[in-house]
Amino acid sequence: MNILIPGASGMLGRKLAARLVADNALHGRPIEKLTLVDARTAQPPDISAPRVEVLTADLADPATGQAAIAGRPGVIFHLAAVVSGEAELDFDKGMRANFNGSRALLEAIRAAGGDYRPRFVFTSSIAVFGAPFPNAIADDFFLTPLTSYGAQKAMTELLLADYTRRGFVDGVGIRLPNIAVRPGKPNKAASGFFSSIIREPLNGEEAVLPVDDSVVQWHASPRAAVGFLLHAAGLDSKTLGPRINLNMPGVACTVGEQIAALRRIAGDGVAARIRRVPDPLIARMVAGWPTRFAPQRASALGFEAESSFDEIIRIHVEDELGGRTVF
Repeated sequence: MNILIPGASGMLGRKLAARLVADNALHGRPIEKLTLVDARTAQPPDISAPRVEVLTADLADPATGQAAIAGRPGVIFHLAAVVSGEAELDFDKGMRANFNGSRALLEAIRAAGGDYRPRFVFTSSIAVFGAPFPNAIADDFFLTPLTSYGAQKAMTELLLADYTRRGFVDGVGIRLPNIAVRPGKPNKAASGFFSSIIREPLNGEEAVLPVDDSVVQWHASPRAAVGFLLHAAGLDSKTLGPRINLNMPGVACTVGEQIAALRRIAGDGVAARIRRVPDPLIARMVAGWPTRFAPQRASALGFEAESSFDEIIRIHVEDELGGRTVF
């Protein structure tokens, strides 16, 4: 099996590549080649692995898509994007990375023609939905994004659905919850504070909280997100049906409940490292995001996430902090 990961330099791309290299197979099929594509040079999870190829190029350039699919990958995990805050501040950059790049890749696949029809797993976002919301968003809730990032993801969802209907690709779109706790340094995502208020205190550093404790968000861990991607790659197309874009399971909790979970796991001293500094722009963006879901289709199809935010924090401690118990 030949696998392609556009957006391989991002957090999920790195974790997915590492998992694929470690498993050396996807749904029982040996991996013959793994191609990592990003505008920044992607670091292979194992630089000695001869089956890993790195392509550093802009996905919005049609030549990049043509080069990326030259080996006719059977599975494509499309993770390439700029984050929400960045897409909101720089419209042109967001369109180029989040929509134009996706379209160029899909067009390269269509141009290949013949019987080439790869499984195309697209990481969408719950930002495709906009207020006002019901108590819990069901699978048939309509798309009304209130940010440029959400609009770009929604446009790609529609494009993927049509390319799938036409038989150019075999698509699955997974609408990721907020992924927490994200390892590494903060990025420009407006949602980044959901991770930083856990990550930084656990690292002995101060974290800034820009919104009220009552703000609610839908969360899943990076470990669960990689599981979503792998599971989506193996879904039966007939079982999935024509509605190929799915809401992923997750955990709904308030910021206050996040902090309470941190206090239970790491103690009062760690939770005290959070400093409240209101940011009206972030608060306004967050207010337009969905908070709770009823992902019945995804659950019926076998997608799984955590059951509590305590579990999400423990996964971060185990995966990123070596399971340490003193903070």
